[in-house]
Amino acid sequence: MRLADTGLTQQEIKRKVKTYMIETYERYDFIAERAEGMYLYDPEGNAYLDFYGGIAVNNAGNVNPKVVAAVRDQVGDIMHTFNYPYTIPQALLAEKVCESIAMDKIFFQNSGTEANEAAIKLARKYGTDHYGDRKYSIISATNSFHGRTFGSMAATGQPGTANQKGYGEMTPGFVYATFNDLEDFTAKVDDTTIAIMLEAVQGEGGVHPATQEFLTGIRKLCDDRGLLLILDEVQTGWGRTGALMAYQRYGIIPDIVTMAKGLGGGVPIGAMCASNDVAAAFAPGTHGSTFGGSPLCTAAALAEITEIIDRKLPENAKVMGEYCLKAAATLPHIKEVRGMGLLIGIEFDASVDAVQIKHEALRRGLLTTAIGNSIIRVVPPLVVTVFHIDQAIAILRDSLIAVMDADDDDTDAVTV
Repeated sequence: MRLADTGLTQQEIKRKVKTYMIETYERYDFIAERAEGMYLYDPEGNAYLDFYGGIAVNNAGNVNPKVVAAVRDQVGDIMHTFNYPYTIPQALLAEKVCESIAMDKIFFQNSGTEANEAAIKLARKYGTDHYGDRKYSIISATNSFHGRTFGSMAATGQPGTANQKGYGEMTPGFVYATFNDLEDFTAKVDDTTIAIMLEAVQGEGGVHPATQEFLTGIRKLCDDRGLLLILDEVQTGWGRTGALMAYQRYGIIPDIVTMAKGLGGGVPIGAMCASNDVAAAFAPGTHGSTFGGSPLCTAAALAEITEIIDRKLPENAKVMGEYCLKAAATLPHIKEVRGMGLLIGIEFDASVDAVQIKHEALRRGLLTTAIGNSIIRVVPPLVVTVFHIDQAIAILRDSLIAVMDADDDDTDAVTV
């Protein structure tokens, strides 16, 4: 829908949001009316270079033509029917996903947090089925993020933060260990443990990749102790890190993997994959979803991941990610630049407020996200080129200079 079709002004649209919506987001002060490739456009036609990708969603580019065509075709046939009859796009997507990432079975959901809830339930069901009612606890990492519903929120290793504070007691059965510390994870395993749940790269936690030694060691620990390894690839999946799934870069295979974001190319869809043995713990009546795996969403997702694979976008993410890491490291006030593929965290020293940088960059036509007050997260569509990266780094550099100069001016004014 375009603004001109409504007869309203931009300020009237913003007022309606403030009046009627529960606002839990720090809004960018512009209306995203349309998008294409690497850009979003406001009603006046101003272009915004997209280095947040809908938070790692639009991997094959904004409004990818093949995804749009798939949605249009499917809308004319059937949009929703629930999961009693077979549907063609669901079957084709299930095969495409499982064959592409070396997994056996898939269960479709609507979001990343739902996919993680399904993984938690499946692991616990498998544990109690095989070992009795005491085998249900899951070890996750400190500083992790797994979602905002109660099971995934409890799995998130951020006790006392806004993610968990104010909601009463968390869902029991979760233990936290230090990310990238194999000894700590090993020490936390006890007779109740059934699984270890991890992100290969902690995205919301500040963009911290797992080390090869840590993730390989966790896989061996799970094998040795009869535990399940759950990998949360909601943000890292479908090309983001330079492989279809981040675990492929580490040379391991999980027992359960979750995904969402980049799977649908902008259409809300999540999924959980598991090995045959583990998936067998879910039987009719043990789990379900009204909208999960709808014909519309699976048709879009099939087109999206086909584009990702056929256009070799994971390979582009790997090459462009390495280029972006080096380019970002030349910025002033850098503490550390880290990441994998096109999931990159640019951490500044204590003199810089990353939130201010984010908003100054927006005024200059660049979309990014900030984690806390020190980190800019870079997650552009995987169709990004050197031209786009150079443009983004230039805007970040100019934004840093502008913000730091303004802070110096304020300091001088106070001193006088």
